[in-house]
Amino acid sequence: MLLHQGIGLGAFNALSRRGAVHALYECCASLGWANPVAAGRPYASHTELFARADAVLVTLDETGIADALDCHPIVGGRPRSAHSRADHSSMWDEDPQTMAAIAQSAHEYEQRFGFRYLWCPGGRGPDELLADLVHRLGNDVDAERKIRTDELAKVTRTRLERMLGPEDGFPLY
Repeated sequence: MLLHQGIGLGAFNALSRRGAVHALYECCASLGWANPVAAGRPYASHTELFARADAVLVTLDETGIADALDCHPIVGGRPRSAHSRADHSSMWDEDPQTMAAIAQSAHEYEQRFGFRYLWCPGGRGPDELLADLVHRLGNDVDAERKIRTDELAKVTRTRLERMLGPEDGFPLY
């Protein structure tokens, strides 16, 4: 859960450097990412912030990526860990066999690649997750590093959007 939710771009730009790093760290748990993104303020638009966030993310070394992945639950390691917390409206009907297969495949993935599996669900369910895991187990390490970083960028973008709120701000009531 983010402490900074819907704060708006103006408020984000106005945060102290330390406050901005903290807000960004909630979105991607890597100081190697949060510090340079915070240093790029002020941002004129969400798009500009997102572009900077993506650009910095792809420059992270394996330690920076591992730091960021460390805050994500191990997929299949606990009930409901495989779905997006943001999408409470579509809680999965978790089939124990499917969840066991997901947990086993996630373990195999981590053993094969040496880093945690990450997937941005985007409304997809456990069957799609398992299919993605099985498919990605067939990748070589370099291809999987790229996919993993792309998935981390998607998750980070979702969190940034939640932190900022809508680009036009929230309506006044």
